[in-house]
Amino acid sequence: MVRRHELTDQEWELLAPSIPRSATGRPRVSDRQVINGMVYKIRTGISWRDLPERYGLWQTVYSRFRRYAINGVFTRALQQIQAQADAAGDIDWLVQIDSTIVRAHQHAAATGRKGGSVGRTNRTITPSVDPGAD
Repeated sequence: MVRRHELTDQEWELLAPSIPRSATGRPRVSDRQVINGMVYKIRTGISWRDLPERYGLWQTVYSRFRRYAINGVFTRALQQIQAQADAAGDIDWLVQIDSTIVRAHQHAAATGRKGGSVGRTNRTITPSVDPGAD
C-alpha cells in the first residue's frame, strides 16, 4: 500500500537506479524506506525529529539526505529522469512567462529615495577566486 507523501512503485522504479549502493559496512535500512522518509519530510515540512517511525531513525534519514545532497545524487537523478522522459517525448519544454507572474521587487527599480536621487549604483559582483583557474 502506498501512503500519502510516499513514492509510487512507478516513481521508485525511475529513481532507484540513481541511488548509490553501499558495498561495505553495516546492513543498511531499505533505500526506499529512507527515500520515502525524505519525501515525507519535504512534502509535509515537519522537522527531522518529528519523522514517523515507519521511516526508521530520523538521524539515518537526515544523514543520508545530507550525503546525497552534497554528492549531487538528487541533481543527477533529476537530470537522468528528465533525459529519459525527453527521449520518450513525455516532456513539453514550451514555457510561457508574462508580467502577471514575474514581478520585480520594489527595490529592484534602483530609483533611490523619494525625490529621485539615486544613492548607490548597481555594481557588477566579481568572485574573489576564479573557479576556472587551477
